[in-house]
Amino acid sequence: MFTQLNAKPVKKRKFIKFNQPKDRSCGIALRKCKNCGRVRAHIRKYGLHLCRQCFREMAVGLGFKKFS
Repeated sequence: MFTQLNAKPVKKRKFIKFNQPKDRSCGIALRKCKNCGRVRAHIRKYGLHLCRQCFREMAVGLGFKKFS
């Protein structure tokens, strides 16, 4: 990726500075699923930090029961 920028160190530094991912302090992208990294459909209750799909796979192992 940096093959052309290696010859131009100033432009390479600028590229790295302005194209790095932003550190999130709030918002939906701050919390991710511990298992798969998905940011949507996130369950924080009881400190689970799982998305709903991973929660369904792991629910019985965590001690949850389905009543209906």
